[in-house]
Amino acid sequence: MHKQVVWITGASSGIGKALAAKYAAQGASVILAARRVDVLNGIAEQLPSPERHLVVYLDLLQSDSFATALHQVLTRYGRIDVLINNAGVSQRALISETSMETERRIMELDYFAQIELTKLILPQFEKQGHGQIAFVSSIAGLLGTQYRASYSAAKAALHMWANSLRAEVASKGIQVAVIFPGFVQTDVSINALNGQGQAQGYDNEATANGLSADDFAEQTVKALNKGKEYIVIGGRKEKLGVFVSRLAPPLLYKMIRKMKVK
Repeated sequence: MHKQVVWITGASSGIGKALAAKYAAQGASVILAARRVDVLNGIAEQLPSPERHLVVYLDLLQSDSFATALHQVLTRYGRIDVLINNAGVSQRALISETSMETERRIMELDYFAQIELTKLILPQFEKQGHGQIAFVSSIAGLLGTQYRASYSAAKAALHMWANSLRAEVASKGIQVAVIFPGFVQTDVSINALNGQGQAQGYDNEATANGLSADDFAEQTVKALNKGKEYIVIGGRKEKLGVFVSRLAPPLLYKMIRKMKVK
């Protein structure tokens, strides 16, 4: 990754922060994007060769921030080699408890914002004749479980959109990957939205006992560097669920109904 330019959204914590550290350690110039610029500045200072990296403000609910960020990036580096769409929000609420406003907000954050940023940057990749786009989906987007209906739907939509994009840009030297994390030790459950769109405010056992963010980042960067396009990263139960979903979907549905996943 020496001298590669890697743009990571949601880089202020969790998976995004861990990915930034891994790419920086491999010699990449990292663009750290999120709303909390003060936090990003602190993270950038801790990365190898801080002067190589760039902090940009990016709010998934404010489209005008996308173009401003892109201008800053191209002014500084003149190109982008890797875009990792990581930012987003999870959910912890039953369908019957979830307002339509919350349904739309999750879809906006986890689907529409991701594809809007990608569509904005895509012409730059086409101009360069190369680039790698990665979307952080979720195993929930492959399986669908209780308390995550809107989140699962958004992540599944992202997966299908990425599949279509991959087919359309393959001849242009652009790679498209989708990453499906299982449980990872981050604040994803704490920040997950309840039915009224408020942060849940507490962690759960599955997340607390999941993979470390550093372990996830190491596996992800390794897979992306190898050019893999379908990347499932998680524990045994999550990987088993993905396997069963392909082999015997009705069996998976029965398994999910018996799970306590909140």
